[in-house]
Amino acid sequence: MANSSNRKLVPEAMTALDKFKYEVASEVGVNLKDGYNGDLTSKDAGKIGGQMVKKMIEQAERNMK
Repeated sequence: MANSSNRKLVPEAMTALDKFKYEVASEVGVNLKDGYNGDLTSKDAGKIGGQMVKKMIEQAERNMK
């Protein structure tokens, strides 16, 4: 059986991650709909994911101080 790299280490965090995704999408000017977003361009998806990672890294760095 293949091991998926997309599985969540803390499944309970899924709701918080979804909320975070919608907040970041709004900040970068990408309109996400509830449910299917298959019409989203790779560029827009990259903006959202990149900004999410940037914010998570910033938070982790603040927590290290």
